Amino acid sequence: MEEQVTQELAQFQEIYGIVVEFFVNYSFHIVGAILIMLVGLWVAGKISGMVFALTQRHNLDITLSRFIASCVKVILVAMVAIVALGKLGISVTPLVAMIGAVGLGAGLAVQGLLSNYSAGLTIVLTRPFVVGDTISVQGVTGLVKEVHLSHTMVTNEDGVEISIPNKHIIGEIIQNSHQHMLAELSIDIAYSAKPERAIAALNRALAEYSEELCQDPTPQVGIEKFADSGITIGIRAWIPTERYYELLYKVNLSLFNALKAEGIEIPFPQREVRLLNPTPAA
Repeated sequence: MEEQVTQELAQFQEIYGIVVEFFVNYSFHIVGAILIMLVGLWVAGKISGMVFALTQRHNLDITLSRFIASCVKVILVAMVAIVALGKLGISVTPLVAMIGAVGLGAGLAVQGLLSNYSAGLTIVLTRPFVVGDTISVQGVTGLVKEVHLSHTMVTNEDGVEISIPNKHIIGEIIQNSHQHMLAELSIDIAYSAKPERAIAALNRALAEYSEELCQDPTPQVGIEKFADSGITIGIRAWIPTERYYELLYKVNLSLFNALKAEGIEIPFPQREVRLLNPTPAA
């Protein structure tokens, strides 16, 4: 029993001696590496912020500005890490080779995630849309709130946030109406009514919203087609996306009241039935 205790004490002393020797020999290197990492991270953050501010002063797109600032920070952190590892006497060449091998395996395992990131990089570089634009893609329409490398966040007038993976955006048909959405309306008037009066009344109703509706291009009103029950008047107006339904409902009511004030009839569907060769009454 005493012999076992003696052996354990000897092993402990040996381990203790190795630890003490390590810290005596490498303590300054470890402290130096930690200081290099801390100072390097601080400097990388500061430089990244300066780059972001510089891009904003030159009116660069916010998404591209964030991407450039993030890339600068990652590069600086990687350089600092290499210097810190060199301070500890660790060669980075085998580490780089190992990271490359691990990265290849991880890339095969997360192809879907990487496709999102590559699509996000394409969006950042080509900029088919920017934050604040209204886009329609994959049956989803909304105002672009944020663009990340993995996904794009859009929101609608109800405040619902929709996250679209970037791989479902690149390669698809994207409709970008910037900050507005097109409202296409149709109103039928009776054939007995004068379309010139109806068009003038509708234009006056739309003019009441000149400060709220987009004026470039200006709203358009004209004869769209000749329907079975009346003349179809078409209205096209660009409405701010953030207030689309709010203004749409107000405009619809104003258009209806404008026609009513002019005494212009809005007909309901009618069918004329003719009885051929009626059977004579007995």
